[in-house]
Amino acid sequence: MVYFKFPFDEQLYSTDEDPNENQISFHPFNGSEAIQCSGTLIQVNAGHSNSIPDLFQPLPEEEQGYREETREEYIDNIHQVIRLIKEKSLPKLVYSRRKIVGGFREIDLQTSFNNLCEAYPNAFRYIFNNGEHSWMGAFSEVLGKFNKSTHEFETMSLAGTLPVSEAWTEKEVEEQKPVSDYIKNILDRYSNEVSTSATYDHISGNIKHLRTDFRARIKPEDLERIIEDLHPTPAVCGIPKDFCKEQIERTEKYPRELYAGYIRIETDDTVQYYVNLRCAKLFRDSVHLFVGGGITSQSSPEKEWRETELKSEAILKNLILLSSE
Repeated sequence: MVYFKFPFDEQLYSTDEDPNENQISFHPFNGSEAIQCSGTLIQVNAGHSNSIPDLFQPLPEEEQGYREETREEYIDNIHQVIRLIKEKSLPKLVYSRRKIVGGFREIDLQTSFNNLCEAYPNAFRYIFNNGEHSWMGAFSEVLGKFNKSTHEFETMSLAGTLPVSEAWTEKEVEEQKPVSDYIKNILDRYSNEVSTSATYDHISGNIKHLRTDFRARIKPEDLERIIEDLHPTPAVCGIPKDFCKEQIERTEKYPRELYAGYIRIETDDTVQYYVNLRCAKLFRDSVHLFVGGGITSQSSPEKEWRETELKSEAILKNLILLSSE
């Protein structure tokens, strides 16, 4: 079962599980087979998530063999990534880790999801559990939004992360710029009508990002090809894409699975794609939080560790974990 809310929309949606329809799907980072949520989209209630029907199956058992990367291991790996970036003259490579939280009896899914929805009204918020896979997330990055009537396509460059109170540095500006250039170059191949906004602050809870918006008029038949070209963006992978993706799979301790993949939702009027960033994989007695950051030649390993800890709070602070005592 899946429940979700669009950004700036408190209406709760789900699916009717019609086996002949698939209007929402979860696409893994590595491009492997998507997880389909059968059914047509339906409205669940008048606008608040505090009356979700109790349709969740029991959460899956935790997978064996996963151990949280220590701070020392993470910092060691970031040093290796920085050496690679300098050696290959890479603009950016994204490195991620899992933060594992355990020691509780169960998760109060209802209250946890309510908390997440209230904390991030400008994000796409979802909770998903089919008995085999169970995830929850809230994130603002739009991979693409296509209007079926006007053929207008929207996307964004969202990169660089700091606490809301801190001022931008050259590192964050240089991290975001190649993401914008990458997106603009792709859209120029499909449209002669591409508009680009000024770069501005995007606030998400306790952190902020640099954001640039793009609009283009495209042919409907090009939509899925554009999404394939955009994913994974430099914001979640690096530049050049294929090389960085290969290095990620070689360097990171565990597979990303749905983290940094995307969610596709089709309605009567639009097809929308959201990057699955601030998210966690849920188990009966543990939570795996996926967090990462864009590494450049100017990165500080210690600062990158603090950034991932800050990002993990996006989900963790909203979870209600019931004691095992």
